[in-house]
Amino acid sequence: MKRLITFAAASITALCLTACSVPMKNSAVRRNGLSGAFSGKASITLEKLQAEGDVSRTGKNEWSIEFSAPNTLSGVRLDFSEESVSASYKGLSFSVPQSAMPVKAMMLNLISAVESNSAAEELSGEEKDGNMLIKGSLDGGDYTLSVDKDGNLSGFDMPGYKLKMSFTEIIGQASVPVTESTETSK
Repeated sequence: MKRLITFAAASITALCLTACSVPMKNSAVRRNGLSGAFSGKASITLEKLQAEGDVSRTGKNEWSIEFSAPNTLSGVRLDFSEESVSASYKGLSFSVPQSAMPVKAMMLNLISAVESNSAAEELSGEEKDGNMLIKGSLDGGDYTLSVDKDGNLSGFDMPGYKLKMSFTEIIGQASVPVTESTETSK
């Protein structure tokens, strides 16, 4: 009886160890191109809204987008920092604390997803059509972040909000990590 229990325990342990070491069918690992400063073109669909603009990440939690389409948003620039969001249009501007922004704010969700993944040395996710899909969850809901073969941002989806963003012409210093800005007083 002892031998039977020992044999069963050893078999189950071997099976568990073997099962844990088998990778997912389409799993992938890529270098992290999200950790540096970058800029590119964005095409955005939020429910019925179709928009385009230039997006850039200049530092940790420091982002901007300037819309070029539709005409009702063309020329509007949003700047995001750690604590506030500034909007400007033709010389007019105002700022609000990020905490005043709605949970559904598309750029805040994108920023949260990228910033949370930018700290990793390598990105891991599911391989699909030449991109790697990184799934996650935010206060606003589930998301899928897409990166290209170089680990650079290529897409962001939040199906619960009917939000889809695709990025092209990404350029930047992906190999040079951005650091938190610090002020020094003299």
